[in-house]
This record gives sequence, C-alpha cells and structure tokens, in this order.
Amino acid sequence: MNVRIPALTQRQVMATFPKRPRDSHKGLFGTVAVIGGAQGMAGAPLMAARAALKLGAGCVHAGLLAENGPCVDFLQPELMLHGASAALKLHGVNVIAIGCGLGTSIAAQKLLYGALKQKAALVLDADALNLLAKHADLQDDLRNRKAATVLTPHPGEAARLLACGTNEIQADRVAAARKLAQRFACSVVLKGTDSLCATRDGRLFVNTTGNPGMSSAGMGDVLTGMIAAFIAQGLAADDAMLLAVHLHGAAGDALAAQHARIGMTATEVTEWARWLLNQWQGKS
Repeated sequence: MNVRIPALTQRQVMATFPKRPRDSHKGLFGTVAVIGGAQGMAGAPLMAARAALKLGAGCVHAGLLAENGPCVDFLQPELMLHGASAALKLHGVNVIAIGCGLGTSIAAQKLLYGALKQKAALVLDADALNLLAKHADLQDDLRNRKAATVLTPHPGEAARLLACGTNEIQADRVAAARKLAQRFACSVVLKGTDSLCATRDGRLFVNTTGNPGMSSAGMGDVLTGMIAAFIAQGLAADDAMLLAVHLHGAAGDALAAQHARIGMTATEVTEWARWLLNQWQGKS
C-alpha cells in the first residue's frame, strides 16, 4: 500500500461492544432477517443466520427464495424459517442481511428492491451486490436510504460495482474501498488478504487477521451474519463491521493454530468466533 492505513486491534474493536445487564432478555439484542437461498443455495443464508444467532442476536429469521426450502433447520432449530417474501414483511426486524445465495433472477431483484425500501439496517453481500451492479435504479435506492448499510464485496464484486476490472481493484485497493463507500454512502469491507474497511464517515482501516485456510465456501456468509448480529445488538454499523471483520479473521487464525488450516470450514469459524468473542469480552 502507498498509504499508511491503521490496523485494527482487538482492544479497538471491542471498545464499543456492550456488556449485558443481569436482567437481559432476547428483545434487548435485536432481530435479524437473513434473505437469500435460491434453488440449490439454501445453505448460504442458513450459515449466515446461524452465525448471527451464535454471535449474539436475540432472534434470527431466515427467508429462503427456493420453493422447496426447508421449514426447519435441524442443526439450528432456534432459527425461524420462512419464504423470502414473508421474511421481508416481518415486523420488528432491526437488521436485514440479503444476498447470500440469492441469485440474480427477477424474483431476487424484487426482494432486493423491497429490502432497500425498509427502515432496518442492511448488510448486502454476494448476489445483492451483483444485482446492484446491474441496475442503476437499485443504486439510486441505496444512496437514498436513511438507515445504515454495509457492503461486503470481494474484489470481483467490487469491480462489477465500479465498472472496472478486478486487476484494477487489486492494483489500488485503498482507492477502490474509498470509492465504494463514497459512491454508495455506505460502510464497506473490501475482502481479501488484509481486508480494507471503509467507514461511512471516511475512515479507513486494514485488518491483518485471517489466513489462507479461510479460502473456502461460506466464509463470506458467516461474516455477513456476524456483522448483522453486532448491529442488532446495538453497535453502529461501522463498529459492527470492524468488530466482525477482525473477529472473523481471528477465529480463522485460532483454527489454523489447531492444525486445521487445510479443510477449514465456515461453520467451524462461527464456533471459534463465538468462543473468542466471549474470551475478549471477559478481558475487556
């Protein structure tokens, strides 16, 4: 990098994480709706929803676009499963995470349009970003939002959003992250080695946690669920993004330290992220 960017630290990202009062109840920790899961891709929103639940959200709903989607997650029965359109109409949702396994069909486009019109905070990942790149009207809707939005592109998705080549994104990741945040008035994490986090108010941070073992399916879905969970618990979108990105990579590093770098799974990262978050809070 040509510009010196401050690196995220555990102390920094935990500074805004709230301590739970003794008389807590689930209503204090927000409600997340994860929407995605076109035909054959139900696993993506389920991984995101599981991550949201295990990282502290009070209630988590998953809305699946596939017509034959499951009605219960037997591995995580605490989740509430719906059709995608029904999930978008739920009352009391604080955060909507949309895009994981969503596809780019007309139905998916309509769901994203509906999500952009909601007052809840948004986390946009995967096909939600691809749809944004294709439709200028959706980009306008995003810029006109009052509530917070977090974008989580990898370099290919960032290139589509900025109408350039992936090599251009990688050649100047700092400029790309800043341009995305400014163009869409959002918080942005540009994923990859040393992920870059651009806050809505113009700050830029680099995350140095994470390792090559995290190059496997579902890692982005888990990160999306983690960001949503932290927003639901009351963190500002910028702070939720910074904590989730740093913790996500640290969980992968903890797994790698257990000699699990090859064959590491996103589900395992969720478990380690929960463990680490509790350890970090105990020290803060």
